Amino acid sequence: MKIGAIVQARTSSTRLPNKVLKELPYGSNITVLEQVIKRLNKSQKLNEIIIATTEELEDDEIVKIADKRDVKWFRGNKENVLSRYYFAAKKNNIDIVVRIMSDCPCIDPEIIDLVINEHIKRVADYTSNSSLVRTYPHGLDVDVFNFNALEKAYKNAEKDYEKEHVIPYIYRNPHIFKVNQVKAPQELYAPDIRIVLDTEEDYALLCAVFDYLYPRNEYFNAYDITKLFEEKPWLKLINRRIVQKKIFDTLKEELEEAVKILALQDLKRARDFLREYLSKK
Repeated sequence: MKIGAIVQARTSSTRLPNKVLKELPYGSNITVLEQVIKRLNKSQKLNEIIIATTEELEDDEIVKIADKRDVKWFRGNKENVLSRYYFAAKKNNIDIVVRIMSDCPCIDPEIIDLVINEHIKRVADYTSNSSLVRTYPHGLDVDVFNFNALEKAYKNAEKDYEKEHVIPYIYRNPHIFKVNQVKAPQELYAPDIRIVLDTEEDYALLCAVFDYLYPRNEYFNAYDITKLFEEKPWLKLINRRIVQKKIFDTLKEELEEAVKILALQDLKRARDFLREYLSKK
């Protein structure tokens, strides 16, 4: 049984272009993507690491980093990330796929191994520590699924968001797949901590986290992170106005989320207008 981590990575992020190429720690000449790869190499369960990027010329830099860090890479469709995962896994004969995001430079290899163990123990098709119920901090997300589940998703997914986000077809069809959830222990329960890189504010926070923790241990773990935020709760203020991207099924759900975002930005007239519009629907 071959277990492989597939890391989706591209430079054309809409909210923060080239985010995975940014230095972390700041001024270290080590990229965010390299930090992810370094941490994955600490896993005791992974047999393979594959960087799944796009065929765009701008993502040649992603390939260079993969070569530099001596990990495999695969180039596929820019928008259809589901197909990118499917063909990357198929080409490398992966039996169990571990989905890791390239914008999660604090990913904890012990949590990765825990989720893999739980997936195998429960004989599940899909196991997650984040997609079903959020208990861990944002940025410690791990999704594990069998290749045959990935193949079914690839062949049957029709909606754009199912293709863009890889896993919705699987976890939204529990009548087809055996779905399993891993929850954080009480000492790691911190769904309000955001250590994922998607905006400039996120980068500022991550630079602060790395400045505090990296000099002591470059492989600081989830316990170190939660302890840091307990000692310095003001860190949460840095990116507290950032709204995590979500998947919506209807226009009404998107508009309701837009109301929340407008409120965060103090755009009260636009917020109230949209509220009134929704109340009439």
